[in-house]
Amino acid sequence: MKKYILSVLSVAFLGLTSCTEDIMDDINKDNQHPAPENVSAALQLTDAIMATGFSTVSGDYAFYLSSLNEQEIGIGNNQLMRAELRNSSEWAASTTFNNVWNSTYGNLMNIRQMIDKINTGTQGNAGKYDLLGMAQVLEALNFGVLTDMHGDIPYSEALLGQENLQPKLDAQKDVYAGILKTLDDAIGNLEKGKDLKSAGNQDIAFKNDNEQWMATAYALKARYLIHQLAVTEDRNALLTEVKAAAGKAVELGFKGFMIKEFNGVTCDNPWSAYLWSRYYIASSKTVTDLMGSDDPRFIHYTYETGESYTPGDETVAQVADGSLAFPEWYDLGTQPLHLFSVSELYFILAEAKLRLNEDATSEFQKAVTASISEILGWCGDDTDASAYVNSLGTPTLKTLFEQKYIAQCADEQVETYNDLRRLKAMGESYVVLTNPYNTQGGVNRYPERLPYGNSSVLSNPNVSSVYGDGYYIYTEKTWINGGK
Repeated sequence: MKKYILSVLSVAFLGLTSCTEDIMDDINKDNQHPAPENVSAALQLTDAIMATGFSTVSGDYAFYLSSLNEQEIGIGNNQLMRAELRNSSEWAASTTFNNVWNSTYGNLMNIRQMIDKINTGTQGNAGKYDLLGMAQVLEALNFGVLTDMHGDIPYSEALLGQENLQPKLDAQKDVYAGILKTLDDAIGNLEKGKDLKSAGNQDIAFKNDNEQWMATAYALKARYLIHQLAVTEDRNALLTEVKAAAGKAVELGFKGFMIKEFNGVTCDNPWSAYLWSRYYIASSKTVTDLMGSDDPRFIHYTYETGESYTPGDETVAQVADGSLAFPEWYDLGTQPLHLFSVSELYFILAEAKLRLNEDATSEFQKAVTASISEILGWCGDDTDASAYVNSLGTPTLKTLFEQKYIAQCADEQVETYNDLRRLKAMGESYVVLTNPYNTQGGVNRYPERLPYGNSSVLSNPNVSSVYGDGYYIYTEKTWINGGK
């Protein structure tokens, strides 16, 4: 009997060992979905656009930065309260932006698969140059947001999957060079494929309008060029390049890179979903002080109450019942989501012209008008904004950045953060932040950058060695903002 039991146990043990080996062989395989090489690149475009908008551009980065920029007040007696009161652990923790870090790199993997399929002609994707250009535009935008937020990032060795699970950090200067090259390649491919309609009904941004994709590529080129203004050796030469790129986007009739609907169905805007689920934001006095009550957006920014709140007010930050005023447009759910707005393009062009000592009145007025018209349109307000726009007069850099700051309260907080740091690096200040917790005990608590995601901090020594305890975010500036 004893021998029999031992024999049975031996067989069972061998079976378990075999089963375990089989499981280990398959543990990194996705058997629930078709292999990437079997999916047409066009079918990956919709997800690439949606993920860029809903996660990278208007996700956790924007939600937290709305408090940091004082474009909204962080409230709710939870994460955004801690962000509002500049809790150092909240901002420095690798877990804070881990979700958006992972989702952005996941989206980039999807985009890179599109590019590789077209370049290799896999599954009939050869020759789809227009689709290739679209994917390259999206790659540049996603990498652009990552490096702007975090500085040096995995880039040249990223997206290789099992081939390299611990990619090195590339210097931001090199990442920027790669982004601009990718945009130039995109422009070339979009031109080459201008008569193709390879995206079918998967292009939820422009519905196969190739010129709009090309205009977006030029607009992004202008953005990533002007981001380097603080560290360039020849500002006039750079500004001339910015002016040319932005001018080309205008010439192509740029209508704004937005997500409005998916297959004819209006999507809930991520800001609206965020508000409805958490009520973590309220209207900021920094914004209303800049607006003044004669700004047609004022009444909608304060949800027809005229009320706004002082940044860093501890009592306000603890309110969690949704009773405070917040921007009316967040309660709509149907408003488009900007990935790159018309107003940003004209503000960039106006800044370039102003710094080149050229008249920028027309571009400035178009930028402000675009912002006001959108917000009033969303809220069903037929107020004529022309009198207000004209009252702003000939723009200065101060009025330009004040108006750009107000315009980007809608859903472009990521770019405002870039502007505020860039101007600081240039020794300029046009929007004064008032949150008293930005400095605590004589120590800076306004992040110069955002911390890396926890997944990479734990698994990649190249990232963890830089991250340390996370407090580097308060002292280490990114390259474009005067750091290394």
